[in-house]
Order: sequence, then C-alpha cells, then structure tokens
Amino acid sequence: MMKNILKNGLMGGVAALALIPASALAQTSKEQQLEARIEALERAFGTMQGELESSRAENAQLKAAVARAEARTAELATAPSPAPANAPGPALAAAPPQDGFTVGNGKTRIKIGGFLKTTATFSRWDDGAVAGNSLGRDFYLPQSIPVGGTRESTDNDFNAKQTRLWLSMDTQIAGHSVKGYVETDFQTATGTQGSERTTNGYNLALRRAFVQFDNLTVGQDWSTFQYVGALPESTDFVGTTEGTVFSRQPLVRYSIPFNGKATTLQLSVENAETASSTNASPALVENDDDSLPDFAARLQHNAAFGELSLAGLVRRLSVDDGALGDSSTAYGASLGGKIYLDADKRYDVRFMATYGSGIGRYVGLNFAPDAIWVPATGKLHKVDNLAAFVAVRLGWTPTLRSNLMASYQKAYYPDDFAAGYFNAFNKEAWSVAGNLFWSPVPSIDLGVEYRHGERILVNGLSGQLNRLEFAAKYNF
Repeated sequence: MMKNILKNGLMGGVAALALIPASALAQTSKEQQLEARIEALERAFGTMQGELESSRAENAQLKAAVARAEARTAELATAPSPAPANAPGPALAAAPPQDGFTVGNGKTRIKIGGFLKTTATFSRWDDGAVAGNSLGRDFYLPQSIPVGGTRESTDNDFNAKQTRLWLSMDTQIAGHSVKGYVETDFQTATGTQGSERTTNGYNLALRRAFVQFDNLTVGQDWSTFQYVGALPESTDFVGTTEGTVFSRQPLVRYSIPFNGKATTLQLSVENAETASSTNASPALVENDDDSLPDFAARLQHNAAFGELSLAGLVRRLSVDDGALGDSSTAYGASLGGKIYLDADKRYDVRFMATYGSGIGRYVGLNFAPDAIWVPATGKLHKVDNLAAFVAVRLGWTPTLRSNLMASYQKAYYPDDFAAGYFNAFNKEAWSVAGNLFWSPVPSIDLGVEYRHGERILVNGLSGQLNRLEFAAKYNF
C-alpha cells in the first residue's frame, strides 16, 4: 500500500507540474531546487521498488524450503525404523575421514605415503672386503663382517634403495572396519640388483601386505614375536641388528583389547621355516620341511610412562632329506619397551631382551641357525640365542635429536659335538652407534651416524667394521 501511495503522489505531482506553462517555470533559484528534489524522489522510489521486489522473491524461496522440509518430516514419520548397524542388509558407508581420497564405489578411503631416502656410507672393514652391491654394503649386517683377513681401504657407497612406498585402504561396512595395507621398497629384493657403473636400477619388492577385519589380521606383516616400537631411529636400515627380533612373514593374527584398549593381547599362527646348518658348512639352509606353523603371542601395555611388550614363540623345527628326518620343539621369549623421560616425549629409553632355543631366524636377521642338522645321523640339534639392545633418544630441540644405541647377540651351540666342530660358526656380535638428526621442516630428516661393529667366530677369529653414514629422507 505504501508503495502505491508514494507512487500515486509522485505521479500526480509530476502531472501537475506538466500542466504549468513553460513560461511560468522560469529558472529561479527556488524552482531549480524544487526540480532537484523531484529527481531525488524519483531515484529513491526506484531503489525502494527494487528492494521490495527482492524481498518478495526471498520470501517465496523461504516458503518453498519450509514446504519441502515439512514434506520430508512427514515422510520420515511414516517410514519404518532403520535396522541396527550390525544387522544384515545393505552396506552403509560411514562419513569419510578428512584425508586420503576415494575410488570405485566411494566407500573406500585410500591413502598413499612413504618416504624417499638416500644414504651415503663410508665403511672400513679391518679384516677383509665385502662385495659391492651386497647387503653388507647397504646396511649394517654383522654376519657379513669379514674375519681373519687384512685391512683394505675405505669403501664409499651411495644408494636410494631404502625408498619406501605404501598404500592403505579403509572401508566402513555395516558397522565393521575393513582395512588393507601394502608396503614396498627397493632394498628387500636380492639377486637382481642394478649396476653401479650405469643405471643403478633396483627391483621393487614386497615388505608387507595384509587385510584387517576388525580385530583379525590376515596377510604378511611384522611377526607378532617382534615389538617394532622399540627400534631406535637410525640412518641404517635396521640399526641395532644383532640385538633385535626382526621378521616379516605371512600370518593370521587376532587382537584382543583390554582395559579400555590400553592393553592388547595378540595371538597368531605364522609361516614356518626351519633355517639349519650342517656339520659340513655354517651356511644357512631353508629346508621347507615344516608341517606346523609357528605360534606367537604378544601382550602390549600402553600407559603415560610409555609402552611395554612381552612376547612368546613356540615352533616345531623339522628337517627331512627323504631318507632321514628329525623334528624338535623350539621356543623363545622377548621383553621390550619404550619409557618416556619427559612430558613432551622427546627423551626416551628403548630396549629389548630376547632368549630362546631354536629361534635363530627370528633374531639378528638370522645371525645364527635355528639348529644343526647332521645328515649322517639324521639328528637335529637346536642352537640357543641370547640377544639384547638398549637405545636412548635425546630430543635436544623440537627439530634436533640424537640416538645412542648398543646391541649384542651370542649363540650357544650344542656341547655334544667334538671340539672344533663349530669353529667357523658365528658366536657373537656387538655394536655401538650414535647419530644426530635435524628436521628443518616436519617432512625432512637429515642425519649423520657413526657405528662400530664386531663379529666373533667360535674359533676366536674376529672382524671389525667402522662406518660413517649420512642420510636424507623426505617423508610424505
């Protein structure tokens, strides 16, 4: 109504002015002011009319939205109640996480990560040389240290073999979590490495590949007997090699959380493989004669002070050459932990101690055999192992840190053999190392590390390694 009154008034005034003769409208000062006021009123009217039309359009949209909402509410009120999340029926996708991306049906969240790592090593062996492009040149492997020879010049090696790529998948289906994980690198494969003279090409090799359905894990992963959380940060591929349990293999594992998930019990059956030596040679042999899987269990507790892990292993060793065969029960136990020394968790102590009989392939990358096979008698004699390491992490600043570590392993061979039988077998290995890491930005790690290691045979021969290593890693 206001609009019509204002419009009619303005139009009437304009019409009245139009009837006045032009001669009567002399351009006096007062008349010019009146004409300016009329033009201002016309502009104000136009603005008011536009705002009124916009308001009417918005009101119409609001009424339509309210109508749709009322219709949806009525529809939901008459629809049947939804089934419980764990009831059988069509799979329901939960809200996706904020990172990663979806593919296929859009219900599976995909993440890609890993790191690009380059190392430069300067190695000095006191008792011989290690062949180029072998594992002993790539990372610290105590069983590769030469013994009883002569010192050679320092060897320098650059490589990017430890570069790692992983892919993880996560799908929420009817209240259940289904996860998949694949991890690869270029260090694991042996025997088909590239030439350092030309291309330096190396094969991509499988590290881990498993599926997780709630608490069940099936696939290749770290052995349940191993506590990965205790491994110290190192420029090396492993670091405390001789003193740690280290094994990845196919397994079936079930995890049982307790105490609000602060404590977890893991039970698994894992791939069996008896690694034996014979009285003719200390060389390790994969027999593929096992008829039972290895059984492992691990109890882990997480608390404000850190983490503790206790693991056990039971396995049945078996060797059969077709004519003669023997088997023996082996066992082992391992205690590990990570204890924080400050509230910010920049300082900590990490440790692991392992003892067992017939567990050689699980410790120190198979520094000693599981057992000795004597073909003449068809008997299998187990080897005992004691291994341990300790490491201290020192977080000097949020971006600067050091790690000090010491590692040791000793093998105990059967005492029912003639003297000198095991002369060429590995008896002990130990090493000490210290490093300094700097992370100028969160995704970049630059490190330098010095290591001294020693290998000792049963006959007393020994060899030493001194290594200075630099590493650069980009994490993504």
